[in-house]
Amino acid sequence: MEGSLWDLPAGLRGDYAAARPDFTLPQRWGDYTEADHATWRTLQARQAGLLPRHAAAAYRNGLAQLDFAAGIPDFALTSGRLRAATGWTLVAVPGLIPDAAFFAHLAARRFPVTRWIRRPEELDYVVEPDIFHDAFGHVPLLTQPDFADFLEAYGRMGEVAARLGALKPLARLYWHMVEFGLIREAGQIRAYGAGILSSSAETVHATTAATPRRLRFDPRRVLRSDYFIDDLQPTYFVIERYAELFAAMPRLPALLAEARDAAPIPPGAAAPEDQPAA
Repeated sequence: MEGSLWDLPAGLRGDYAAARPDFTLPQRWGDYTEADHATWRTLQARQAGLLPRHAAAAYRNGLAQLDFAAGIPDFALTSGRLRAATGWTLVAVPGLIPDAAFFAHLAARRFPVTRWIRRPEELDYVVEPDIFHDAFGHVPLLTQPDFADFLEAYGRMGEVAARLGALKPLARLYWHMVEFGLIREAGQIRAYGAGILSSSAETVHATTAATPRRLRFDPRRVLRSDYFIDDLQPTYFVIERYAELFAAMPRLPALLAEARDAAPIPPGAAAPEDQPAA
């Protein structure tokens, strides 16, 4: 999402001139080099060692359904498996895309995945989301029906938020609950968010470090909560089940209008309504 989610300029590497009006373009899987696939395998192997302890069961189960270990995935093959599970497909994009296009794809159960992969010297940090973040981080959870339904509903909410002038609060919901969401499983905190599970440092920090503030999911609080785009998160929100996210959507228009007119809560700050998750 351009402007409101990442607050970064689009087009650092993407070939936007080749994109269609909806900002999609062919993946051209055959154009990836062996070095590209080696970068993917390095990143994937590093994260794989962390997943049993830190990743949510739904994410691990979804990853097991996808052929991600051998190298950069072919979107056509992955889409076939997603379509059978939850009706989602993947579309290749050149990088960050405008809000309207992003929302339209989600509302149609199409998940935009950046086509290019980071360079080997950027294994620990890349300024703009690449294919590893988008595919390895996001796609496995698209096999989870409740989360898949929530993400479609989120896309449909984009038009509402734009009409209300509340895109920034809506972006906070995506950031905290799609990119950096946590879930409690059998009494343990586990990660399902893509921004966590595509980063080795954030994976450990989010689930086990003593410093972050971990709060029960409260849509009103989430919509007001600002975040860091270039550092480990100081605050995370924890759900008990994925259905909570979808269940919050009917209340969202009123909450978006409220958050639009309220002062944002700075990253890491406390609020009177906070309920610790543990």
